[in-house]
Amino acid sequence: MNTIKSPEELEAKREEIIAARQRDGAAVAVCCGTGCSASGAGSVVAALQEYLARWKLEVPVKTRITGCHGFCEQGPLVVVEPGNILYCRVKPEDVPEIVDTTLVGQEVVERLLYIDPVSGKPVPTEAEVPFYRGQRRLTMGWNGRINPDRIEDYLAVGGYRALAKALSEMSPEEVIDNIRESGLRGRGGGGFPTGRKWKLCRQATGEPKYLICNADEGDPGCFQDRSLLEGNPHLVLEGMSIAAYAIGAAQGYIYVRNEYPLAVKHAGMALEQARAWGLLGENILGSSFSFDIRLTRGGGAFVCGEETALISSIEGLSGEPNPRPRPPYPVDKGLWGKPTLINNVKTLAAVPMITERGGDWYQQIGTATSKGTMIFSLTGKVNNTGLVEVPMGMTLRQVIYEIGGGIPGGKEFKAVQTGGPAGGCLPASKLDLPLDYEKLTEAGSIMGSGGMIVMDNTTCMVDVARYFLSFTVDESCGKCTLCREGGRQMMAYLMEITAGRGKLEYLERLRELAAAMQAGSLCALGRLAPNPVLTTLRYFKDEYLAHIEERRCPAGVCRDLITYSIDTEACTACGRCIRNCPTGAISGPDKEVPLLDQELCIRCGACLDLCRFDAIVVQ
Repeated sequence: MNTIKSPEELEAKREEIIAARQRDGAAVAVCCGTGCSASGAGSVVAALQEYLARWKLEVPVKTRITGCHGFCEQGPLVVVEPGNILYCRVKPEDVPEIVDTTLVGQEVVERLLYIDPVSGKPVPTEAEVPFYRGQRRLTMGWNGRINPDRIEDYLAVGGYRALAKALSEMSPEEVIDNIRESGLRGRGGGGFPTGRKWKLCRQATGEPKYLICNADEGDPGCFQDRSLLEGNPHLVLEGMSIAAYAIGAAQGYIYVRNEYPLAVKHAGMALEQARAWGLLGENILGSSFSFDIRLTRGGGAFVCGEETALISSIEGLSGEPNPRPRPPYPVDKGLWGKPTLINNVKTLAAVPMITERGGDWYQQIGTATSKGTMIFSLTGKVNNTGLVEVPMGMTLRQVIYEIGGGIPGGKEFKAVQTGGPAGGCLPASKLDLPLDYEKLTEAGSIMGSGGMIVMDNTTCMVDVARYFLSFTVDESCGKCTLCREGGRQMMAYLMEITAGRGKLEYLERLRELAAAMQAGSLCALGRLAPNPVLTTLRYFKDEYLAHIEERRCPAGVCRDLITYSIDTEACTACGRCIRNCPTGAISGPDKEVPLLDQELCIRCGACLDLCRFDAIVVQ
């Protein structure tokens, strides 16, 4: 491969790639993101390639091994072009039928189509599936259409055109002004205006300047950054290069979790390709701009997602306990004491489209204070789980019911937590809340990095608060006394309440400890950790009172506050509960209703999960 030395050479190469791609004819895209790969996507690819090679079809068929399509709950996913036919939960044995029926016979395999739970009818195309129909996939849009380890695929869809525009048509100041005009805010959790941060870093004194892409995605249930790096790594590299040009940096770092092996692999391959093609390194595209990127694997601590701890980790120190007091901020004194710009993966992935289409275009999407789109990891008690990219301002109800398909099993919606383990839990009365930074903060939650966990009426909100607080307590670096000790004391009170030993005064003590943590913690982990407790106290106080005053868990979750019994009329004496009880608490002769010994019962829920006749009663 000859190095591309100018924007004109880049466009000529792009046209050549597109022409070759048009000759490919039909294409079958198989999602091989982490989720689909875990469900057997690799075997589907192998079966597809073997079958196509064996039959040597008259019409050439291209197999595309792509990144995450977003609809994780239905994986492995296969999309056939032309036609945009979406097949769900595909197995290797389905491949011959897909090839013979769709690629050769031009018909759909109806049994592999997505079934709309509302109408009960199969949906043939990806665009018509409600999960995709309600989204605006600006950042994630090419994930399911390109092979992430082929730079040619990225160039074919317009890749590096924005970088060429920035280097040949715009000054660094104009790039920054364009980002400021767009209204883009940091997508890693803080929501700080991106253009303002870039300007502060450019104006900071000190050389050299550094750029860091924060891909240390530690929130449970969040996988947007991972999916972008896995599925479209060149998009992130292009965004980094434009940001580096704007602030005057020659060296960048991708700080990625070591637990993301596929993201590490694809980002590493993309770096090698970009260097080989002259899109990283010296005098990029014939300009005076030189920039390169190193891949750094994260140290495994949740706190390393915090900017100053992340910097310590790159410098070779332990990220834990190393959050630093701010100011000075990293834009003034960051990596090795030099001005450093740190942006999240999702933030940088939005930069190329804003640079190419203009900040005025981007700022028309979203709300007055929250522009563009946001990617959410939609998980929990919802029919359609996966990655959802929607315009800012869409309501929780639209995301959960129109895109997510509502609550499974006919159960009732109870709460949704946004913003990861330090986010807030919002009740049904907040379902029409628009998703923007200020509205979520007013309601007691946060946008965070885009986590969205849906809960139904079988969820105990006191137990939820205890669970999420336990995560942040475990992940606290321990440097701040108020975070370290305050979190532990809050946990102790919650443990007493869920065990049936709570007192009313504990509720006020929880609020006092939360206020102290918010006021005295160095980093966002400690300041935000009380959010699950404060929002459940605010919106679900009746559940706390039931635990304390009535010694009862309304949801039937807290083991110390529930008892199991057997409904003799509903029981069919099938014996499944007897065979699967781990402590032998359920016993009795064959074909007779068994007895349940309360002394031996540990309330593990095994019998409840196994019973097909709703004969296990929780009180």
